[in-house]
Amino acid sequence: MPAETHVENSPMGRDEILSMVKERLADILEVEPSSINEGDAFQDDLDADSLALIELVEAIEEDVGERTVGFRIDDEDLEDLRTVRDAVDYVVAKLG
Repeated sequence: MPAETHVENSPMGRDEILSMVKERLADILEVEPSSINEGDAFQDDLDADSLALIELVEAIEEDVGERTVGFRIDDEDLEDLRTVRDAVDYVVAKLG
């Protein structure tokens, strides 16, 4: 039996991406996903340090990479990701 070589092609919707970002961020910060809002700033509202953001980026790349081969968040784009909404919008745009 050959190994799985294809990636599921069903597109991720914005709501699904938001939910995934909130779930992963909640795991990293050890809070309830329901306590995270789309407009929350990582640093100011959620007290997420740079290590937490790196963990979030890796988690997003892993989750999205399971469906979209080669998905990466570029290092130079990290400074633009200041809020949950920024991260969701970035992923939506990259998958566009």
